[in-house]
Parts: sequence; structure tokens; C-alpha cells
Amino acid sequence: MIRVVLADDQALVRAGFRLLLDTEDGFEVVGEAGDGAEAVRLAREHRPDVVVMDVRMPGVDGLVATRRVCAELPGVRVLVLTTFDVDEYVFEALRAGASGFLLKDTDPVELLRALRVVAGGDALLAPSVTRRLIEEFANRPEHRRPDPRALRELTAREREVLTLVAAGMSNDEIAGHLVISPATARTHVSRVMTKLAARDRAQLVVLAYESGLVSPRRG
Repeated sequence: MIRVVLADDQALVRAGFRLLLDTEDGFEVVGEAGDGAEAVRLAREHRPDVVVMDVRMPGVDGLVATRRVCAELPGVRVLVLTTFDVDEYVFEALRAGASGFLLKDTDPVELLRALRVVAGGDALLAPSVTRRLIEEFANRPEHRRPDPRALRELTAREREVLTLVAAGMSNDEIAGHLVISPATARTHVSRVMTKLAARDRAQLVVLAYESGLVSPRRG
């Protein structure tokens, strides 16, 4: 059973999501929040598998709430929602630890799939959207960049794996590209996450761009 908290300031949106999840086997809505502060409180109280978090909410917004949830509750995943596919707040939410994002007009089947992916411990990385968003904001000078020396902890193969993760490849795709087993690919990704203290693949993508290992110019 995937336990979910819904956070959106529009009651109609929450009602639509709840109706969808209530009629689907394997999901349980354990709380609804109309702002970020309530979302954090419910996450602390219920320890859900996933918080579906709207970015723009009154008071404590989804960005601040995401940062608090990810910092305080490492077992709770955040899936952020946005109206626009290129939104600086969404990029900041990924930096704060969110495991991915969806557009509000996403097909219901895709929402269910996204919840399963995120609850399973993976990141929801749709290269056509996520990479475009990261490319748009990662190279802006006002964003603090992590020290590139952090990448020195990685072996040459691990740097190569990180580049492929940033390209949106799955473990199986990385294995095929490097001609290694899927288990070995998973091990490399796990080691990279540990060395860079990344929460999941979404943060690996952010770090790859921010560190300069990957850039829009070089793909």
C-alpha cells in the first residue's frame, strides 16, 4: 500500500486526486493539506511514502515545505506539481530533495505510475522536461554551484555513469551503453549517490549540471 499526502491550495484539485487514488488498488490518501505548513505537519504525523506537493501555495510554499520534509524525513518522498514545465521553483524543489515533478494536466495513468516510481525509491526523470528545466536554470550565475572538487571522489567510470544518469538513462540503459551487467550499473549509481550525498537520481542530475560535468552545450 502506497500512503500519500496531497498538498494543494485548490480543494478541487485535491478532491480530483483523492478520487483517483481512492478508486485505485494499492493507494491510500492519509492526509490533505492546503498549504506547505500543513503538508509538513501531516508528513511528520503520518510518515507517508509520498507527498504530492504543489509548488505555489500561500504562506509556506511548496519549495520551503519540500526542503523541510526532505531534510527531516528521509524516508518520505516528494513529488512536486506545477502548472508550467519550466519553473524555477520546480528546479529549486529538485535541489531541495524532491524526487521529481509532474505537470498538473498529467494524464491520471501517468500520475499513478509516477507515484509508484517515486514510492519505490527511484526518481521521476522525464528527460524531455526535467533536463530542459535544469539546463535553463543550472548555469545561471545566481545559483550557488557545488565545489567541483567533490567530483574528485569519483572514479573515471563513476563520472561516466553520472554523465549517463544526467542524460536520463535508466540503469538498464547505462548497462547496455557501457556493456556491463545491470547489477554492476546499479552498484555504480549507488556508489555515486553515496559519494555525492545525493538523495536520489534527481539530485544526481542537478549535481551533474551544477558541477559543470554536464552542460547544455555539450549535452
